[in-house]
Amino acid sequence: MNGNDPFAGLPSAPAFTVTSASVRTGEALPAAQMSGMFGVPGGEDRSPQLSWSGAPEGTRGYAVTVYDPDAPTQSGFWHWAVANIPAEVTDLPEGAGDDSGSGLPAGAFQLPNDARMARFVGAAPPAGHGPHRYFITVHALDVADIGVPAEGTPAFLGFTIASHILGRATIVATAEIPAT
Repeated sequence: MNGNDPFAGLPSAPAFTVTSASVRTGEALPAAQMSGMFGVPGGEDRSPQLSWSGAPEGTRGYAVTVYDPDAPTQSGFWHWAVANIPAEVTDLPEGAGDDSGSGLPAGAFQLPNDARMARFVGAAPPAGHGPHRYFITVHALDVADIGVPAEGTPAFLGFTIASHILGRATIVATAEIPAT
């Protein structure tokens, strides 16, 4: 882990609560949230189940992101980004981030991740690179439509979120692949 705080350069935002039946803060990601597409044995590339509550008053929509700041790149690695989740939605089922976004509510859409797939791609830290952190974040926004095109990047979504953020709820899970 490199200590990079992905929220350090962003406006502060009140916290609210996010929970998951799939993942827990401080614990290793289960096989379902690891990446079979990137060769992790048993990896299923299933987005985690998420439930949230206590978003700030005035919340008109949400975005969800999954980000690894410890990836061996200059920009980390975005695993999933979902925009335009309606304000009345407070949970996503496990697997919502499949190829079709079948578990996403009407109006929400997935942006291409850093693998250029508009879906959730699981964790696959390089073998022997050490533990990686996965910031699974629900962003409460003051707009229903964040105004990012479906072909936009998660980084552009994050840039746009910065001026509309009302609150942030985050689970930080980990993953590590031992050296072979």
